[in-house]
Amino acid sequence: MASIRDLKKDINFVLGDIIEAVYQWEAATNNENSNEGTVIIDKSIAAFDELMDKVHQNSVPDKKAHFKAIRADLEEKATALVQDLNNLN
Repeated sequence: MASIRDLKKDINFVLGDIIEAVYQWEAATNNENSNEGTVIIDKSIAAFDELMDKVHQNSVPDKKAHFKAIRADLEEKATALVQDLNNLN
């Protein structure tokens, strides 16, 4: 299914962009390997792992609803991570 492939790409790109934004913030503020940035990166990696595990579940009764819920979960997690990123000093 093309939609599953697109969902995997979206998860990868969205969370990867958040991690890249943390690295850019650290470089711009001379806070290399900051604790705050590390927390956001760790949360992003955990979200990636959790979402990919959900994508790879095979025993779901309604696949369309399952993938729609994963997309909504991605949006929720990404929004929270971006808010954390915006709150960095």
